[in-house]
Amino acid sequence: MDTANTTDPAAIEQLLTHVVREGEHLYRDVPWRKNREPYAIVVSEFMLQQTQVARVLHYYKPWLQRFPSFDALAAADTAEVLAEWQGLGYNRRALSLKRLAQLVSEQYAGRLPDCYDTLLTLPGIGPATAAAILAFAYNRYSPVPYLETNVRSVILHEVFPDSDQVDDKAISAVLAAATQQAQQQGITAQQWSYALLDYGTWLKKAFPNPSRRSKHHSQQSRFEGSFRQKRAAVLRALLAEPDQSVADLADTTGLTPAESEEVLAALCQEGFVQACGQWYRIAQ
Repeated sequence: MDTANTTDPAAIEQLLTHVVREGEHLYRDVPWRKNREPYAIVVSEFMLQQTQVARVLHYYKPWLQRFPSFDALAAADTAEVLAEWQGLGYNRRALSLKRLAQLVSEQYAGRLPDCYDTLLTLPGIGPATAAAILAFAYNRYSPVPYLETNVRSVILHEVFPDSDQVDDKAISAVLAAATQQAQQQGITAQQWSYALLDYGTWLKKAFPNPSRRSKHHSQQSRFEGSFRQKRAAVLRALLAEPDQSVADLADTTGLTPAESEEVLAALCQEGFVQACGQWYRIAQ
């Protein structure tokens, strides 16, 4: 695509046609595309944040069997939720998902809102997740185009192949123009979003990750020896055996008492853990 005018209608039409064709060819038949229930879509979107599809495949169906609705997840103990999440990483997502379920259960009678602005007020939902929910659960276009890492890769590869440090404003302008044409041509939000995701996923395997040329690209920090690893170790220990002291946790996890205290302070502040005197347990 000629980058001289990245939003020229003819160029956008060329991009749209190419992406839809590639999307049809590269379509991925994954479980969350067979379940249109808003709750199931929300679960998949939370699980897929910063996690590979192959790993999510092992957790998605068991999660829905254990917690089949917003109401069921809202009523579950935090320890039970975190235990089911173990292995997916970034445990904050599990806590945010439970908080979201509680709000939906209490304030919306267990039915997820279908308004973009309202979705943004719920825990753990940002612009990309809100747009994904509208597309995949309700087959509706979002007022803000669906932009996430795979989508970004498509625009960078097709429109900015020789550019570095490309700003999301430039990417969003192209995406908005293409999305508008998709709507005008009767392409559904699901079809367009799936095509972008599946083509973007393939591009990241076939070429050096195009998203690295984004101004907003950042590499994931190393897990080994990180604070994230220490947090995970403490959570695992408390899930296995509640009511442990700092000294107990230091023995269990191999952390020093100072490290254990630092991690526990963070986990208490974030709502994962509660202190009962000198003992610590997963928060209820």
